[in-house]
Amino acid sequence: MDMAPIFLSLLAILTILLTSLRLRRSQSQNLPPSPPSFPVIGHLQLLSPLLHRSIHHLSKDHGPIFLLRLGSVPAIFLSSAELAKEAIKTREIDFATRPPSSVVDRLGYGTQDVAFAPYGPYWRRARSACVLHLLSPRRVRAFGSVREEEVALLLSAVRAAGPSPVNLSAMLIGVTNDIICRVALGRKYRPRGRDLGEMLKEMGACLHAFPMKDFVPWLGWVDRITGFNARVERCFEMFDEFLEEVLEDHLVGRGSDRAAENADFVDVLLSLKEQDEKDGGFDLGRDSLKAIIVDMFVAGTDTILNTLEWTMAELVRHPVAMRRATEEVRRRRPDVKEEKSVDQTTDYLNAVVKETLRLHPPFPMLVPRAARRDTELSGYKVPANTTVFINAWAIARDPEYWKRPEEFWPERFLDDGCGGGVDYRGQCFHFIPFGAGRRSCPGIEFSLVTITCVMENLLRWFDWEPAEERKEDVLDMTECRDINVHKKFPLILTAKPWIEDSYAPMPQL
Repeated sequence: MDMAPIFLSLLAILTILLTSLRLRRSQSQNLPPSPPSFPVIGHLQLLSPLLHRSIHHLSKDHGPIFLLRLGSVPAIFLSSAELAKEAIKTREIDFATRPPSSVVDRLGYGTQDVAFAPYGPYWRRARSACVLHLLSPRRVRAFGSVREEEVALLLSAVRAAGPSPVNLSAMLIGVTNDIICRVALGRKYRPRGRDLGEMLKEMGACLHAFPMKDFVPWLGWVDRITGFNARVERCFEMFDEFLEEVLEDHLVGRGSDRAAENADFVDVLLSLKEQDEKDGGFDLGRDSLKAIIVDMFVAGTDTILNTLEWTMAELVRHPVAMRRATEEVRRRRPDVKEEKSVDQTTDYLNAVVKETLRLHPPFPMLVPRAARRDTELSGYKVPANTTVFINAWAIARDPEYWKRPEEFWPERFLDDGCGGGVDYRGQCFHFIPFGAGRRSCPGIEFSLVTITCVMENLLRWFDWEPAEERKEDVLDMTECRDINVHKKFPLILTAKPWIEDSYAPMPQL
């Protein structure tokens, strides 16, 4: 007798019963609306790797707030500026912590970093160290020469290609990694011959994976069978070996007379550690130092790289905007070395970067939060430990706030546009590419000054066009998921040098 039809019938009946039971429970507890789910997997079948798009599609049927079960993990998804403001500002303390993650816990040395550390005294001390000592405006300005030198090398590489097409995506990976490396570590590293970019890519793959033990704990053995646990452990050991080398290099050189203004991030962290030990206060242990350095690499590199790539891609697709941005930067003298804050830079290029961040935020779903206690959102009950996702990508395309929301239109951010006066720093909840509140990205200024420096030089010294044989791929804006969302096809472009006698020569080393 074929048992398959009977088994499928029983499974269908069980699914209907469980769905009915959960629906009644949800109604009695006043939880946010939730679509029907399956046993064990919950709503996982509704999601794709491009989570922001899946959630945006679901919000059209279920509204701006709804509940999904990711296996056994309840998660609430928010897709409006009003709900984002309530979660991030009105009830900020209730949602100030992070949900647990086995991968983050391992790669972040027990979540001793800044981005994923639970809300509490350690997180406050670590974030304060980053904001006041590592990423302050003064410290960002101090690294201006590093940016200039690395950008000069980038320009030299583009110029050396002559009329041949260049893979600008690969070049942007190189310049971003080199800037972060020199700022954070004091010099460029090749850990035991490995490519640091490939190491970061592997870490991104681990962070973006779906560990069964996090969502369906009783199936945690699957992670061991598939080799995922071993992969995470290899990634950890690879980075730990690299970070130990970095710390030892800096500890050996602690007695040197390096000027304070030339100190890199690791120097500053070691000084803070020594001061804490002397004062008998909060101790930043060795693992804490390594976890914070990892944060700088993962968050900083991906944010800068992806924004640069998407900005160039949008400009290549929109020749009028490209021409206007290029003409603007070429009107400024390149031999003036003063580096201003991002809000004081060229107006139109600033608008171009804002528009890119609106359409392509570095982390479309932001880093998830978790409820520290029983609370509410929009009148619905939110039980303690519920994970909360905010769809910054969907909010930035909400027609309630944005005219022509799907179009690349930088003019919206100029004074006479609908986005005039909107800034990056989380005060306008319909535009939160870096998050908002106390868990927002602490490296906004560093990222944007670096992005602006690279973009100004690329536009000033070259005229850019898609390589004819790769034009279709270059103009294709299909997304691909890694740590965050990046362009699927690389930017293969031709660069024609631009020279103006009245300007200083192109920077080179």
